Amino acid sequence: MYQILIAEDDQPLNRGISLALKGPDKEIHSVFDLASASAKVKASSFDLIILDINFPDRSGLDFLTDLRRQSSTPVILLTANDLETDVVAGFELGADDYITKPFSLAILRARVEAQLRRNRSQNRYDFGEYVFDFDSLTFEYKNQMIELSRTEQKLLRLLIENKGRTVRRELLMDRVWSNAGEFVDENTLSVAMKRLRDKLDAAGKIKTVYGVGYAWAAE
Repeated sequence: MYQILIAEDDQPLNRGISLALKGPDKEIHSVFDLASASAKVKASSFDLIILDINFPDRSGLDFLTDLRRQSSTPVILLTANDLETDVVAGFELGADDYITKPFSLAILRARVEAQLRRNRSQNRYDFGEYVFDFDSLTFEYKNQMIELSRTEQKLLRLLIENKGRTVRRELLMDRVWSNAGEFVDENTLSVAMKRLRDKLDAAGKIKTVYGVGYAWAAE
């Protein structure tokens, strides 16, 4: 089931996009301001974000800048602006596609499907002895299947999506346990990370940056 977030303050347009994309393989989440979009992104993982640029409270480009500091989730920008500078700015900040209003919902659907197909192939990671497939939820080390808990899967994905970069402890705790409904301290993260290392025999791959966070070592 694909999780798609639509951040668009024009409510009729937001509803129209939701209806156009709705299907048995997609769950649509609609928000009408960027504060709500930020809360959704912190609480859940999405396969695609459709993001308007112009909001009364904040620029969608600012939201995109913040998003790219922690996530590679594909983003399609929507805007009434058709200036070349806006297009360039969007792509430079990490947008994956760009559609200018008014637009055909059929074209938007086609663009969405293209991004989901592309992202589907990016949900499999092959690091030689390690093969991780987040679509089928299969995780292998030296051709042996490894059972990972939901928490361990989330930690692993955050690390490998940021391969070679340190992921701060605060971000890991926020992204993995924000919906847990219970108090989680830093020791919980340390214990979960040790279990993940042990299961994957990954002491040499999951690096501890003391006092900061963790990193999946670059090849």
